Amino acid sequence: MDSTSTELAFVGTSDMLAAFRRLELSPLEVLDAQIARIEAHNGDTATGINAFAETLFEDARHAARHAADVYARCAADGEQPPALLGVPVAAKEKHGIAGLSLTQGLTAKRGQVADRDHPVIERIRAAGGIIHARTTSPEFSCATVTHSPMWGITRNPWNLQTSPGGSSGGAGAALAAGFTTLATASDIAGSTRIPAGFTGTVGYKAPFGRIPGEPPLSADWYRGDGPMGRSVADAALLSSVMSGRHPVDHNSWGGNGQPIPLDGGVDGLRIGLSLRLGDFPVAPEVLENTRAVADALSRAGAEVVEVDLPWTTELIRETIFAHFGQILAPAVIRETAGTEDQLSAYMRRFIADSTAAAQRRSLVESLAMDARMQADLAAAMSGVDVLLCPTSAVTSLRADGDYLDGIDTPSGHLEHYWEGHMTSPFNVANHHPALSVPSGLSLEGVPTGVQVVGHPRDEVMTFRVAQAVETLVDFAAPRNSIPGRDRPADRSQECYSAGGRVTSAGQ
Repeated sequence: MDSTSTELAFVGTSDMLAAFRRLELSPLEVLDAQIARIEAHNGDTATGINAFAETLFEDARHAARHAADVYARCAADGEQPPALLGVPVAAKEKHGIAGLSLTQGLTAKRGQVADRDHPVIERIRAAGGIIHARTTSPEFSCATVTHSPMWGITRNPWNLQTSPGGSSGGAGAALAAGFTTLATASDIAGSTRIPAGFTGTVGYKAPFGRIPGEPPLSADWYRGDGPMGRSVADAALLSSVMSGRHPVDHNSWGGNGQPIPLDGGVDGLRIGLSLRLGDFPVAPEVLENTRAVADALSRAGAEVVEVDLPWTTELIRETIFAHFGQILAPAVIRETAGTEDQLSAYMRRFIADSTAAAQRRSLVESLAMDARMQADLAAAMSGVDVLLCPTSAVTSLRADGDYLDGIDTPSGHLEHYWEGHMTSPFNVANHHPALSVPSGLSLEGVPTGVQVVGHPRDEVMTFRVAQAVETLVDFAAPRNSIPGRDRPADRSQECYSAGGRVTSAGQ
């Protein structure tokens, strides 16, 4: 694969669209460059990156040729083309496409077909985006790794022994490997941000209802659908396309297609820093990379202040699983009734943990626990513009891990796998927007991430600070090969000090 093809596979959306409008680049050239990378590097379901549940190359090529014709007409007539015209987008399989599979990785649902487009698919298509592939996830999106009996193991392009995270792991892997330009994701406890953190990409959890979902689970106030990209600008563009009121989702709100401003910097802003969100056992490399980001923001003119949160991992785990046991677990039980023996071990464990928590806590008690965490976060953020914290407390997860008995780390044993991720509090407080952006690398070759968390519904400030972090952190994926191919055989549970590099910008 030549360097020109590789550059096309990784070109950012803004530059791509500008070149399309000038008729200097065709959508088919970009699409073919990404298809070439997929065919060369995606591999098989056992040892490869394995980012996709399905590919749609021929339909995508037809759409790319049509997009080129539209650009030519727009150039001749002086018209503005649709916002995503010709841009490749990989869609999470759970985001139904009319006439195609809708299994969510459950073998019992093999052969099930969507009868309509999911709202985010509808909007991407209306904006001219080209869906060329559908990405993998764990069963029913209920794990922080991505593997299933149906689709096999999805691996992290940065280190093939490790997971891209979950549940939108296929999306993160595809972006990191140059297999797509944009991707759709979903997030009920971190399923967008965890993969973004582990793959060096950007993932956005919008305020609840900002991006419409599919009922009935769109009514679950922990969850949401959202964008992933290789840059903050790319995530912002896809978010603007996906956002806004939609008739199928009563909870959806706001306008559609409104650009999200990214400029403004951080000079004069007050940024809260929480390295542990209470008592999360954060790996030394993650701590160091997060501090480096905070220091860079300080040099750029922000006032960075450490804030305290009274949370414990035990409190957070009990809160989220009590909630899951009221809504998500019953939905899974209903969907899989009579086929329980076909479920993966992690899926059965999720159902058991959630059901047990709901038996301990009534719905009213669960709501009270949510309210307590929401009040704690409001108090901690009362004097700051945004909150900065790590995305995950661990540096990696094994690609094939189930983590039924927690996570073993160099510094000790984490009793439950959710102690490894610092994302779920912002699903409990789901009106807060949260972006994961890269903070550096661990020495095992896996990226680390930080979350930028805004006040309720304040997307503009959240993206503004995230853009500043991206500008300040010297982070870029190697593009001439798949990074993980050159990594050591298995360092997936080692933990080292030192990590990312930060530029002198803003000093």
